Amino acid sequence: MATYKVQIVTGDVPLANTVNSVAITLVGTQGESSQEWLNLGIRKITNKEIKCDRDLGPIVLVHVQKKRLFLEDAWFCNFIQVTGPAGEIYRFPCYQWIEGNTTLHLREGKGKKYSDDTIEFLKEHRRQELQKKQENYQWKEYAPGWPRCLNVGSVAELDSNARFSSFRLTSFTGIQKFEKIRLSLKGFLTQARSWKNLEEIRTIFSRINGREIVPEYVAAHWKEDTFFGYQFLNGINPVMIQKCTQLPAYFPVTEEMVAGALGAGTSLKRELQDGHIFLVDYKDLEDIPTHTIHGRQQYIAAPLCLVHQNQAGELQPIAIQLSQTPGPKSPIFLPSDSEWDWILAKTWVRNSEFYIHQIITHLLKTHLFAEVFSIATIRQLPMCHPLFKLLLPHYRFTLHINTLARSVLINPEGVIIKSSASSHEGLVLLLSKTLEQVTYDSLCLPDNIQARGVSSIPNYLYRDDGLKIWEAIKSFVSGIVAFYYPSDDAVQGDPELQAWMNEIFVNGFLSRASSGIPSSLRTVAELRRFLTMVIFTCSAQHASVNNGQYDIGAWVPNYSSSMRRPPPEVKGRTSQQDLLDCIPEVDTSATSQAALLLLSSRVKDMRLLGDYREEHFTEQEPKRLIRAFQRDLKEIADDIELRNQMVELPYNYMNPQEMENSVSI
Repeated sequence: MATYKVQIVTGDVPLANTVNSVAITLVGTQGESSQEWLNLGIRKITNKEIKCDRDLGPIVLVHVQKKRLFLEDAWFCNFIQVTGPAGEIYRFPCYQWIEGNTTLHLREGKGKKYSDDTIEFLKEHRRQELQKKQENYQWKEYAPGWPRCLNVGSVAELDSNARFSSFRLTSFTGIQKFEKIRLSLKGFLTQARSWKNLEEIRTIFSRINGREIVPEYVAAHWKEDTFFGYQFLNGINPVMIQKCTQLPAYFPVTEEMVAGALGAGTSLKRELQDGHIFLVDYKDLEDIPTHTIHGRQQYIAAPLCLVHQNQAGELQPIAIQLSQTPGPKSPIFLPSDSEWDWILAKTWVRNSEFYIHQIITHLLKTHLFAEVFSIATIRQLPMCHPLFKLLLPHYRFTLHINTLARSVLINPEGVIIKSSASSHEGLVLLLSKTLEQVTYDSLCLPDNIQARGVSSIPNYLYRDDGLKIWEAIKSFVSGIVAFYYPSDDAVQGDPELQAWMNEIFVNGFLSRASSGIPSSLRTVAELRRFLTMVIFTCSAQHASVNNGQYDIGAWVPNYSSSMRRPPPEVKGRTSQQDLLDCIPEVDTSATSQAALLLLSSRVKDMRLLGDYREEHFTEQEPKRLIRAFQRDLKEIADDIELRNQMVELPYNYMNPQEMENSVSI
């Protein structure tokens, strides 16, 4: 007789236990046990001895069968551990809800590529698992020219393992309801009028848990050219600015125009040559269809903004043109113009930031790409695959938040459309034409920084913090890849990996070779780079463009979601009242503010970058690499927090202690 000691561990999440019947069967290389029924009850840990008439050999699979009794009672299983007759220990990670009448087949926890499985029934198990997942997770086209997404119509259609946990859902909806009640009680959601004055805008700020601290700073400094320039580096869209060595023909700034802004002893030509001139070009907004709010036409501009790095290292705008077509009706606005002419021109630029940030930098380049990575991983990599184990924590709740966004945020009647000038047609067009231009290099931070020529700008904290995190992720990923892929041949010879890469290329980048996204992977170096980009995108990059939305956007003129008047065609006629009549009405502002606060809130049940509490890896080397990664992240966080103590406006959007593993809000 051979006796196997089995330990079944239920999760710590609410309602994890089950009163339904659960049975397990051990499968070894030399045979399998009989099916043994368990009485899990309310216990977190259940122990069971299984006696077999002979040694089963190494245990490679555990079949877990759950049967509904009278009522469904889902069970969240953490893992099953088996101790063999000679004391050998096998661990079978699960970490998922098991629902209905079903049988789940758990692989022993060591990471296994397809070539590592030499037993035919294990290869068959891989095929069957992937076939089932491909049936349950299918692609669909949300809009022409967009990355494809999960084929569900609502959050209710998602698998329980893809939905928010009860803790997170309660926290998320609680913040949402509280903010709506707060804005309603103050009357902001029903006042379709202009703000009376700038001071009144402060009254919309949420003052819960210090949420007003950064918005108050923004309100105090938004008119300042240095703060305007600072936001190109450390705001919520810190990826637009690029070095300018030659002015575009359609932006005819002259020496005389900017001489005063540049100061004595220099010239525009010299500053261009010295690398002190930068350009922010919103050409993608040209000809984007608009619509009406409250029956009133809304407007979108496609401005250009020329920025100068002064002798103190600060960035300041020195010229703004509000269209891509120069001429008498598209004047170039300058710091020497009247106060409100210049402020309104900068407000138009900030309005353009809203669209590019929300639709491109945030939605497309983090949320939608993260969903593509997630679906491809589920469909093409079995649970035992080392890259499935590596990537799974970085997709937590992504399918839920993106499905929710398609239901209430970016749909034709969604919050984005209700509070911005872009029609739904315009939103679709902007994202699709931008996807045509997205490159692999632009998603890899070191290459992106180099390509934009911004390696040496001082006080670029997004860059400095981001590169440290990129290197920490790269080091971690390199260790994992080296452990499982000892050679380029191992990469090329992994059919599941190649299918995963091709699925991303086809569904995320629409098979566009010009993107530079590979359709297959040939070397260890290529695999390292792509995995680093995926994890960085899902964690650090998303945090950097998400977490500050309310901080930067609560002061309406600094992040106007719409403009109610067309761009000015002449100078010298703008007043403060013109600005108030151009930015969104009170109720439109409140609708936008509620979304910004919710989506940048710190909700419950967060998993910060490097949090791998669910032990999908069982080997010692991946565990060691995880600990080293966590130490690296802590060092980065400590440095950031020390720096933040010495500045008036802390930059915390790239702090590992503030960023989640995944795109989950």
